[in-house]
Amino acid sequence: MALSEAEFLTGYDPGAYDRPSVAVDLVLMSVIGGAPAALLVRREEPPFAGRWALPGGFVRMDEGLDEAARRVLGDKAHMAGAYVEQLYTFGAVDRDPRTRVISVAYFALLPADCFAAALKADGSLSLARIAVPRTTGDVAGEAWSEDSALPLAFDHAQVLGLAVQRLRGKIDWSPVGFALLPERFTLRALQDVHEAILGVPLNKPAFRRRMLDRGWLEPTGERETGSSFRPAELFRFRSLPISG
Repeated sequence: MALSEAEFLTGYDPGAYDRPSVAVDLVLMSVIGGAPAALLVRREEPPFAGRWALPGGFVRMDEGLDEAARRVLGDKAHMAGAYVEQLYTFGAVDRDPRTRVISVAYFALLPADCFAAALKADGSLSLARIAVPRTTGDVAGEAWSEDSALPLAFDHAQVLGLAVQRLRGKIDWSPVGFALLPERFTLRALQDVHEAILGVPLNKPAFRRRMLDRGWLEPTGERETGSSFRPAELFRFRSLPISG
């Protein structure tokens, strides 16, 4: 006679199968100094003490993945309200020397000024420039602060490399880059963001024509202030950035 659902669950042994740990890591990206940048935290304890890592943490037994990501966003990145979405799942057997750990990476794009409060609140955080070769495949990213390379923990070089590659693949056909800009911006600032992500210079007239033709931009009727030359016109994005 077949067991009922209740009978089966009563007798079920959770220890019958291995249960790897699950973590979430946050790739919180911006653009600084003409390059992609990500928020990193300096590890104080082993493993990889002294190295830099993405803000992350283990998923608790009583929370979902998205809940864990929001908790880490507040506890480790000292930020609230930022929209994060899943980027990729990293599950190499030896990615964490402590035990078998599967990590779900989450991804968000934010203007650089959104990180100011977090950097002020926690001296272990850094908004580091990320360099990623313009190739395809399993490409590792490098993190830099000023002129010094920051050694990365775990497989976070690969996580950063994939994040930048994903962004490069989306920025030309989707409005995702607008998430890196303030509400009002110049066409020069928009081109700067695209060039920083793509890692190549773009033809100014062609870029501006393409952006205007797509209907994403709305003139504000205002001009930038503080310019020693003719102030540039300010635009806004017509709707919230689309991601996915």
